[in-house]
Amino acid sequence: MRAISFVRQFVEVVLAIAIAPLFAGWIAQCRAWLQNRSAPPLLLPYRTLRKLFFKDVALATDASLLFRATPYVLFGTMVLAAAIIPSLVTDLPLARVADSIALVGLFATARVFLSLAAMDIGTAFGTLGARREMMVGFLAEPALLMVLFNAFLLYGSTSLPSLVDGYRTHPSIIDPSVIFAAVAFVMVALAENARIPIDNPSTHLELTMIHEAMLLEYSARHLALVEWASSLKLFNYACIGFALFMPWGIATQGLDGVGPLLIAIAALIGKLVIAGAALALIESLSAKLRIFRAPEYLAMAFLLAVLGLLVHLLLGA
Repeated sequence: MRAISFVRQFVEVVLAIAIAPLFAGWIAQCRAWLQNRSAPPLLLPYRTLRKLFFKDVALATDASLLFRATPYVLFGTMVLAAAIIPSLVTDLPLARVADSIALVGLFATARVFLSLAAMDIGTAFGTLGARREMMVGFLAEPALLMVLFNAFLLYGSTSLPSLVDGYRTHPSIIDPSVIFAAVAFVMVALAENARIPIDNPSTHLELTMIHEAMLLEYSARHLALVEWASSLKLFNYACIGFALFMPWGIATQGLDGVGPLLIAIAALIGKLVIAGAALALIESLSAKLRIFRAPEYLAMAFLLAVLGLLVHLLLGA
């Protein structure tokens, strides 16, 4: 049985690494369709990664070891996060030794390394993007923790697999506290993944971009790993949302065989299709906020998460 658990863990991680760029490509296609533009090919992210991996790396003269190591750290942390999040099954060896608090710490580690690497070269835009990234992270992490605490109160555990396992015994998943937490989580996910209304992933205007400003000095395989890590982060946030609010289809403990795993893969793909289309719709209907309005946006997310906690504690939801 232990060997089967490790096989499931391996399948989940490999699937996350492989499907994350496809998820980003699907979102780009949906945005183009909604905005009445010619849609890019669905497999364009894979072609871009392949092209970058075969290019020669161009490094700044003053680039330190931190700058060179950051792409590998980013990709490694996102892969480890994918191993902790139960996107397919809950019987995961790594997920049982790390809870959601550790997951937030992984995202924070990736943010710190990327910000330090952006400032390492000493360019104005890199430093500007790093400061904005740290500001967004400083405001988004408390809101994300409040969302997770809401789920912890409902199910009595800080482990995502335990949350999914406890979903079947919970009398009702649709209650006011969960609705508040879900809205707050969507707002935090948009901010953490540099999406509209906080940032525009397709812009290269130096005075408005946040995430892209930190990547200007990267090239070739380093840029490919950073972009792949960004796609994995978006995929991981989607899977966190599925585990917290839509755990349908995830194979729980006690279900052996290939059948439940195939059903979980099909359910994950279906949920990603819906989530990608919904994210593209939100971005198409929203306008990018000024950077000085970002604290208000994230404060609203934090307030909604706290309201969810109060509804659960005061009304017994």
